Amino acid sequence: MMETGTAGAAELLRLAREVFHDDAAALAVVDELENRLEGPLRIAVAGMVKAGKSTLLNAIIGEEIAPTDAGECTRVVTWYRYGHTPKITLYPFRGAPQTLPVTREDGRLVFSLGDVPAEDVERLVVDWPSASLRNLTLIDTPGIASLSQDVSGRSTAFLLPEDAPTAADAVIYLMRHLHASDVRFLESFKDTAAGQSGTVNALAVLSRADEIGAGRIDSLISAAVIADRYSRDQNLKPLALGVVPVAGLLAQSSRTMRQADFDAMKLLARMDKNQRERMMLSADRFIRLEGPPGLDQAMKASLVHRFGLFGIRLGVALIRGGTMDPTELAHELARRSGLGQLLDTIGHLFQTRAEALKARAAVVGLESLLRGSPKDRKAPLEAGLERLQTGAHEFRELKLLAALRTDGVGLDAELEAEAERLVGGRGSMPALRLGLDPGTDPEHISEVARAGLNRWRLIAENPLTEPRALDACRVVLRSCEGMLASMPAVH
Repeated sequence: MMETGTAGAAELLRLAREVFHDDAAALAVVDELENRLEGPLRIAVAGMVKAGKSTLLNAIIGEEIAPTDAGECTRVVTWYRYGHTPKITLYPFRGAPQTLPVTREDGRLVFSLGDVPAEDVERLVVDWPSASLRNLTLIDTPGIASLSQDVSGRSTAFLLPEDAPTAADAVIYLMRHLHASDVRFLESFKDTAAGQSGTVNALAVLSRADEIGAGRIDSLISAAVIADRYSRDQNLKPLALGVVPVAGLLAQSSRTMRQADFDAMKLLARMDKNQRERMMLSADRFIRLEGPPGLDQAMKASLVHRFGLFGIRLGVALIRGGTMDPTELAHELARRSGLGQLLDTIGHLFQTRAEALKARAAVVGLESLLRGSPKDRKAPLEAGLERLQTGAHEFRELKLLAALRTDGVGLDAELEAEAERLVGGRGSMPALRLGLDPGTDPEHISEVARAGLNRWRLIAENPLTEPRALDACRVVLRSCEGMLASMPAVH
């Protein structure tokens, strides 16, 4: 039976513990790599300044715990992970960790670094009892290309370390439009140690998607067209697994909707349509003009701050269309914000192959440790590392995915697109690999997988298939065999 990346990485770390039994610094690295292998997948949220990182992070978690203002804490790398009780820990570059007070104002978590300057903080770790964090640790990073070189440098040092594996297994990269600076960052991320190992593990998000259509109700449709165009862009395609449009502010607020928000939108829905539209020509006008009765300026300002004009318009339209339950409205707003598609995409592309990504990170970390080690200590581990990297099928899939998205493997475009899908380019579940609906009957999935296996066997046996394409065929065949082995027997 072929060794899996996870089992192989765990065994190599066990061996490393024996080899470095008398080296405290090396054992600390092994401890960290073991924790990483056993813990949840780590996803960093990155992007330029004001791309909406903290807002989107709150939407994914389902609570407003990441600060979205321009305070000191947005200059610090902050980890959000699952914990039974709320806790905030500050890790300085020098000295012992400190526990910070957990305080909330108006439902939001408030961070205070006390007397520690932001530049002295290596990271903040927030433990939070959110179901969304059980299988996922999210890492909020300061804005890249910040006016402050120190702030921008923090993100660069964390996401693009020069001589160590990056601490994130994957990256959600937010952009408002596709700029050269976005492409440059993603190229740099792909060139880190993890990237050089043949892994494309970034997902691009077209954040603030509602701004593309100037806040109109159909803004997300316009944004989806642009996101699709970006996903086929020859500069971006080799660097990101896809582009998803999300109205971040609406995504966050729909997940934290209050009864008062619903009641306010209901009052707006009862207004004369022409009067309401005139009032909503701008945010300033909406807040300033009087009406409807029962809705004061403070509440209107709160609605704009939380939902934006796009969210307010959409909420009012849904209420007028018959959505009269606050929970139902919140779910529908979340769906229409693009959050559902983003969560599905994170699930398909990252969480279904979490074990492979974590094992890949452990291997890269071990390689980094061995680079500075004496020869006699390297020898027992290097052979095992090489064996694992060539033998673990998950790693071969990740490597082929990267090759297919960059230089290709010598097959025609249609076959390369099919190969990319079969090795998990659109998600790791068998149905997604085969281009079928996730709810497809297992029997039909088995039939399609068998047909794919036979078709790729013929391609592999064709004497005209060139050598590098033949290697790709072998990986695809193994993926088809794996799908068939995972399905119930067809009688």
